[in-house]
Amino acid sequence: QLQLVESGGGLVQPGGSLRLSCAASGSTLAGYAVGWFRQAPGKEREAISCINSSGGQSKNIDSVEGRFTISRDNIKMTVDLQMTNLNVDDSAFYYCAAQWSPLRYDCKLRISEYTSWGQGTQVTVSS
Repeated sequence: QLQLVESGGGLVQPGGSLRLSCAASGSTLAGYAVGWFRQAPGKEREAISCINSSGGQSKNIDSVEGRFTISRDNIKMTVDLQMTNLNVDDSAFYYCAAQWSPLRYDCKLRISEYTSWGQGTQVTVSS
């Protein structure tokens, strides 16, 4: 079955940038929509961005629109999240997850739709 591994997290100053990467193995990523999620201590897990299986459609929540960009490479089997203009409210543990979606329908920002999850990576924004 599909396995996902995140990388790229770390410590960054406010206003800085990070790029997270989600690497897939075990199955063909082109059949899956992929989302990025985050959870800060004491808060609920939050879907923030997703991309459909072909890469032709993506969706962001309002708080990251214009700052975060999701992209994918189905040959390399990776999905990246380019994060810019980071602020302290972006500090969280970030996860990628995949949803079987072979017909290339629009992705959904709904946690329950995703069945394969990575282990996560920590992002800390601090001065």
